[in-house]
Amino acid sequence: MPSNATVADGFTLTENASLRDRNTLRVDARARWLGEVHDAATIPALLDHATLRDVAPLLLGEGSNVLFVGDYRGAVLTLKTRGVEVLPNAGDDARIRVAAGERWDDFVRWTLAQGSPGLENLILIPGSVGAAPMQNIGAYGVEVRQFVESVEAFDLATRQTTTFTNAECEFGYRDSIFKRNPDRWLITAISVRLPRAHTPRVDYAGLQEELARMGIDKPAPFHVAEAVVALRTRKLPDPAVLGNAGSFFKNPVIPGAQAAALRHEHPQLPCWSAADGNTKLSAAWLIEACGCKGLREGDAGISNRHALVLVNHGHATGAQLWAFAQRVRDTVHARFGVLLEPEPRIIDG
Repeated sequence: MPSNATVADGFTLTENASLRDRNTLRVDARARWLGEVHDAATIPALLDHATLRDVAPLLLGEGSNVLFVGDYRGAVLTLKTRGVEVLPNAGDDARIRVAAGERWDDFVRWTLAQGSPGLENLILIPGSVGAAPMQNIGAYGVEVRQFVESVEAFDLATRQTTTFTNAECEFGYRDSIFKRNPDRWLITAISVRLPRAHTPRVDYAGLQEELARMGIDKPAPFHVAEAVVALRTRKLPDPAVLGNAGSFFKNPVIPGAQAAALRHEHPQLPCWSAADGNTKLSAAWLIEACGCKGLREGDAGISNRHALVLVNHGHATGAQLWAFAQRVRDTVHARFGVLLEPEPRIIDG
């Protein structure tokens, strides 16, 4: 335990804490204060600590969806809570409550081992359980909002714990009420509802081909999980080996007429129908078409395995990574007239 750490029953508070091992881009930033909560019931006591009074903390999971542009001059608060609870059944569904500090991938694997399918497409996504509804994580045609029954969150404004229904979470594409108010609600647990009569989603690009490569024509959920693991492992670098935050840019959603014009000029551009007559484009295709896949400036770069992945080849600072990402974004905008948005939260001071 660092000598600058205060240890209390249920939480730890550390001054001038390194965040390098707490963000998957491996940015060597520091926080003025770092609070780690092991018991959600002690959150009010931690916030009432003399050093944190009147300080709005930055809420951090496993750091898989943030980019620290520099040191953080305030307090960072992270949950290290553990626990999975099977709730009373509701008809043909399995209901499970899980603490926010659990690792998402561990939880997905646990549900599959328990014979509760549904989350198999979301396997191997880095981050904590608490971050899953905030970002409304999604992969291979599935989003977590399809299975979230409720979200428990501590309201930093009222100092009360609130339970949100699925509708009250206001989920959108890589979005939620929690993401739009990132420093108000600290998610402490989520409850999911997994249908026992479940048909795996296998129609997403690449997934069917991977299952065919495996020789599977009638895939069970564990087959889908195996295929997704193979795809993600092949396409995405391991953050433990090469610093990255997964997909750095969102797939842009643009008006249908604009998309049609782009498709006329670039017939190979992948597109998907979106709500309200809009069209979703492949950000990876746009970036690769601009020649940015595998591009590197110093230790900041784009993965040569997947054009959406910003990588830290060693000692890039957060400022260098963000400047590089903006150059990639500007290059795409100049060529296609489409402005990419970052998926991770950009933390600047």
